[in-house]
Amino acid sequence: MKTEVRTTGQPGVETEGAVARLDKRTKNLVKRLRPGEVAVIDHADIDQVSAESLIECRPAFVVNAACSITGRYPNLGPLTIVASGIGILDEAGERVFENLVEGDRVELVGNSLYSNGELVSRGTMLTLEEIELRIEDSKARLGKHLGDFAANTVELLEAEKAILLESVDLPNLTTIFKGRHALIVVRGHDHKKDLLALRPYIREMRPVLVAVDGGADALLELGYKPRMIIGDMDSVSDAALGCGAELVVHGYQDGRAPGKRRLEALEIDSKVFHYPGTSEDIAMLIAYEKGAELISMVGGHTNLIDFLDKDRKGMASTFLVRLRVGPALVDAKGISKLYQARVKWWHLMLMVLAALVVIAIVIVLSEPVRQFISVMAMRVQVWLMKLQNLF
Repeated sequence: MKTEVRTTGQPGVETEGAVARLDKRTKNLVKRLRPGEVAVIDHADIDQVSAESLIECRPAFVVNAACSITGRYPNLGPLTIVASGIGILDEAGERVFENLVEGDRVELVGNSLYSNGELVSRGTMLTLEEIELRIEDSKARLGKHLGDFAANTVELLEAEKAILLESVDLPNLTTIFKGRHALIVVRGHDHKKDLLALRPYIREMRPVLVAVDGGADALLELGYKPRMIIGDMDSVSDAALGCGAELVVHGYQDGRAPGKRRLEALEIDSKVFHYPGTSEDIAMLIAYEKGAELISMVGGHTNLIDFLDKDRKGMASTFLVRLRVGPALVDAKGISKLYQARVKWWHLMLMVLAALVVIAIVIVLSEPVRQFISVMAMRVQVWLMKLQNLF
């Protein structure tokens, strides 16, 4: 079978019928999705980080049971996916999960998805033009979201003000931060590029590497070993959990700590830190309270779109934690865009010219070199004369 994807303003693309991988949680799906397979998800308002994870897997196309861009806010995930050349069959409905099982081979014809010749579901192939229109429409509603977000933040400040005013009851941790730099890695937009840009800093300063959930896998992929992993433990691989890092489970104020169950099943020791806010807030607090000289944050969530992507209605805890940490915090998000060196052709020409000048000076000033060149020239002449006599 062949898969034919046709979208307005884009040429048809034909590929062989591909294996379908299904999961309602995108971050779980990408762990087993392979290049050329079909990603079947149920993800309303695809966020930027999920989009980047899908693109790295290079699927044939994406089938979304939900609406990839509802217009609630200007999420850029769908735009990133389609601009990379990966099609999205949008709003395919819940029936796609009812009619498909993991490993089924599927084909896409127009706006219809088939398996073994039978119709599975219908949706809408998103185009760049349609996505851009929805983004523009959603920007008009962003002001209301900003007002609601600010109101929720103020409402939560009263409940979470203990973060700023009271001492922190830390679990018994063995990682040493005092007098050292700490680098906190969060699975956020462009976190891998920012880590690459920080390689010289990591090599020279050797900071304590703290990963928040999936940030641990990002560190391992680049050859670094996290010293501590903090989070719900739902988006970090078993391999990362077993790398020897100290594990701190984010526990909620009602006493629950869902990530603890997974670690107990893997028979891995961990500590639980019950605290309001996000896991990256906890990472900053631990580094600060344990005496880190400087705290750098890669991939952190810092703006309205970041928090809407995470479906958070306020940022009280993050706001308070950043106030508490104060001047010790350096946000390294986007540092890869700060400066990008580019080698131009005339740079190379200058290098070649400089090398030729050096060689010429050596020849002029060095008697042994001149003699060597003369001998080689005589040998070439003799060789050419012998060659002429042969013919």
